Amino acid sequence: MIREAHDAGLFTIVSTNAQAMTSELATALVTSGLDRIIVSMDGFTDASYNAYRIGGSLEKTKQALRWLREAKGRMVIELQCLRLRTNEHEWGEMKMQYKSLGADKLTLKTAQLYDYADGHPLMPSEEKYSRYIKGKDGKYHRRKLSKGCWRVWSGCVITTSGEVLPCCYDKGHAFSYGNIMEASIKDLFRSEKAQAFRKAAYQQTPNICQECYK
Repeated sequence: MIREAHDAGLFTIVSTNAQAMTSELATALVTSGLDRIIVSMDGFTDASYNAYRIGGSLEKTKQALRWLREAKGRMVIELQCLRLRTNEHEWGEMKMQYKSLGADKLTLKTAQLYDYADGHPLMPSEEKYSRYIKGKDGKYHRRKLSKGCWRVWSGCVITTSGEVLPCCYDKGHAFSYGNIMEASIKDLFRSEKAQAFRKAAYQQTPNICQECYK
């Protein structure tokens, strides 16, 4: 699927926790023409990593980065870390070390949390690094965003089953434009479903847009 998209002139990105990465898969991703791979690593030690990536392996992530670096080619390797209270003491070290891990770029990203109204143990200690702010009522609220979203006009997400989604926030496939096994990506991207979603996204009416913080 990546190779077909690449050959059609589309810019391709894969986001992964890298737990299933192998040396062979890393090579296959590079040779497919993949433009960028985002590897999530939400902690620099086992304790901070497992505070969010429960059941995951930090060492598997580091090994995946090494395999990707060895196979690299022209693909950009982006290391992504959520800003969490459990790893905030490691942000500085991560900024200094990400290249030695095999990444070309580091992105520190705010985290989407659930049940945040009364606070959350993963919220960063400094509010400026959080998607949520404390109101006069003593409760936490999502930050208000300006209307509009360039992402739904410039790209989409294609799942492993072929569903075409407006973005990665559509985790339940509630706003699928259709499936590439049944129609071309060009037709799906320009479909009535896609146009209707973009109109709604401008007003931030879909629930996935209300959770977004781009």
